[in-house]
Amino acid sequence: MADFLLGIDFGTGGAKACIIDTQGQVLGFAFEEYPIYTDQPGWSEHDAHRYWDAACRLIRMALAESRVNPKEIRGVAVSSALPSMVMVDENHQPVNRAYNLMDRRALTEVEWIKENLGENEVFNLTANRLDDHPSLVNLLWEQRNRPDDFKRIDKALTIDGYVTLKLTGKATVNLSAAAFYGVAYDILGRGFKKDFLDKLGISPDLIPPIYRCTDIVGEVTTAAAEQTGLAAGTPVAAGQVDCNAGWLGGGAIETGDIQMNLGTCGNFGVIFKDTGFMFTEIGASSINFAYTVDSENTYITVPTTTTGGQTLRYIRDNYSPLEIEAERTMGINSYDLLNLEAQKVPVGSEGLLFLPFLMGERTPIWDVYARGVVFGLSLNHHKGHLIRAAMEGVAYALYDSFQLIKDAGIPIRYPLVLNEGGAKSQLWRRIITDVFNIETVLTHRRTGAPFGDAILAGVSTGVFTDFTIARDWAEYIDPLEPIAANHERYMQYFGLFKNVYNNIKPNFRELANLRKLSKE
Repeated sequence: MADFLLGIDFGTGGAKACIIDTQGQVLGFAFEEYPIYTDQPGWSEHDAHRYWDAACRLIRMALAESRVNPKEIRGVAVSSALPSMVMVDENHQPVNRAYNLMDRRALTEVEWIKENLGENEVFNLTANRLDDHPSLVNLLWEQRNRPDDFKRIDKALTIDGYVTLKLTGKATVNLSAAAFYGVAYDILGRGFKKDFLDKLGISPDLIPPIYRCTDIVGEVTTAAAEQTGLAAGTPVAAGQVDCNAGWLGGGAIETGDIQMNLGTCGNFGVIFKDTGFMFTEIGASSINFAYTVDSENTYITVPTTTTGGQTLRYIRDNYSPLEIEAERTMGINSYDLLNLEAQKVPVGSEGLLFLPFLMGERTPIWDVYARGVVFGLSLNHHKGHLIRAAMEGVAYALYDSFQLIKDAGIPIRYPLVLNEGGAKSQLWRRIITDVFNIETVLTHRRTGAPFGDAILAGVSTGVFTDFTIARDWAEYIDPLEPIAANHERYMQYFGLFKNVYNNIKPNFRELANLRKLSKE
């Protein structure tokens, strides 16, 4: 019998699944988008029921395309974009909608924790900021605002944890995802501080047990097998954060490896082992958690702009009906059409700046009140300018963190590998290359995170000896060298980008208060 592996990834905008063989060939692949609900300012949710429905559809589609006998699937692993939170009752049914990583409703709870537990005390334990709205912050919001529903919660899970629960019947969290519970999570001790949980009034019973990414946490149940088409008894690994999955699939396995995604968020990650870095001022400006490879001893720092690729999706969904119709009727990718418009615009978008803070901002400014700004709009600007300015704005937001990480002196192994989402855009890669002023390459394989999940499933089940297979399979194409003149011009715009934000920063809070009044 042959050996095959299944990986499933849940991002903020959609889910993917793939089946691979032991030579790294993708035999079956499936993808679907799902809606993001932003009914109130600062809220960003999914219909949690859709996750399992999507998983069942995608697994069956991948199986059908691969023509693999389900009994020959040796293992499954799932990843998801974090922070996210799926609350389930004792029957494993969702309680309310799920939180996704753009949700920022729990502002009052963040301030309460800072005052009552201490911002520094929390950071010294977790190596992460409360401003990222980890799951324990959101559970506190649920406790205070929906107390009756809160009493129904049996477990608070990540998206991948929820899908793993549906596959195996077991509630779990993997070591890379545990950091996104925050507040009481001891990143070095790999457990939760009970006295912090007591102060929050949150029972440790709401948190699932922690497993290494490579641990087998259960097997596909008979019920899950009937719904997905998998064979009952198929081993399921603990899983991983979706950016880890994408970068693992792209060959990132060693200290200093650096890769970037332009998915819903825009982010890049640098693998490191020196735990002291997390607790420095620069480490504190980033997001830190366990990496999949040797997850008890290896970490990754991940600077993130909250709405990276989502900025382009926003422009597509709200201002691009012709491009959407062309995709529907002729099969021409709508994002490719947007790229064609942006390619006509020169460096700097002829004086148009776009601050891509559509749902607040994470690193390095950590401003939950920030919102998107179009600065310098003139009559000579058209939609192509807006698209390119948005791409450049995301690049500036990420560069703001990159220069800090670079100056911190942690090892970085260039080139920068561009991986998922909007990274397939040659224009966006050129912009990133010139803004960052470093060499970049593109991963040849476009499967993304589920490929890394399939590799994790292979290592977890012993099909692969270790993760070096990921580096062996990685192939990089389209190397780009920075253009000095472009970088110089971009640095002028980057300075203005920073000044615009700093000048109007106080106004964002005023705007938030006005939005609140408009709801009354």
